[in-house]
Amino acid sequence: MEEQLHIACTAIRQAGQRLMEMLGKAEISQKGATHNLVTQADLEAEKIITDLIRSEFPNHKLLLEEGQSTGGSTDEHLWIVDPLDATNNFAHGIPHFCVSIAYALNGEIQVGAVFDPTRNELFHATKGSGAFLNDQPMRVTSSTKLEECIVGTGFYYDRGAMMKKTLDSIHELFSRNIRGIRRMGSAAIDLSWVACGRFDAFFEYKLEPWDYAAGKLLIEEAGGRCTDRVGNPLEIDSRSVIVSNSHVHDLIFDAVKWSEGA
Repeated sequence: MEEQLHIACTAIRQAGQRLMEMLGKAEISQKGATHNLVTQADLEAEKIITDLIRSEFPNHKLLLEEGQSTGGSTDEHLWIVDPLDATNNFAHGIPHFCVSIAYALNGEIQVGAVFDPTRNELFHATKGSGAFLNDQPMRVTSSTKLEECIVGTGFYYDRGAMMKKTLDSIHELFSRNIRGIRRMGSAAIDLSWVACGRFDAFFEYKLEPWDYAAGKLLIEEAGGRCTDRVGNPLEIDSRSVIVSNSHVHDLIFDAVKWSEGA
């Protein structure tokens, strides 16, 4: 997977550089709701990534957030691309956003990379070879109690039952005396931060594969555990995420699990 990792890291850095060039300058539009945005930067970053992947792997399929996807989870060779995770942050000038790329072989994620251009932090992993932050090995935390845990979360665009359940779960976690909750606005960075030990856990009830595909591999290669909101192993088609350092996974899961509508 060395070639795929090289292309992922090259593409992700080029896209991240373009995002930084466009920060505060990109045209913004809505995708059906005032809180669901897309910018010209999303589109330009995605083109940088897809052009490079297509030039190197013309027969591979693409699963894209913004553009026209050409493949799905069952394809032999699939690239899963989020050119700008946390578009709302980017659009408001908040320096917390990233680019995320994953490569899957027959439905199994083999390569994952997340680049935070505001901090110049590149997280990457290859299946079976560990996880790295700026080429230094990274590991999840060793916390074993909820009282020791910082937990990240996120809100999907739905502002009905799913939002209420998220708020209820935050209340439940606080009732179990966790150390703190963080809502940063970028699921891909949140997952990367679980992998490198900044967060102990993260949950969100509705995500797309481009949000979590790379982060899933980062966490697993860093020693963590990933499931969906009903406890099944996290897959490309899962659409919900509960991840942790593995030591506290059962405790976190018990507090935030949700089977309604699953």
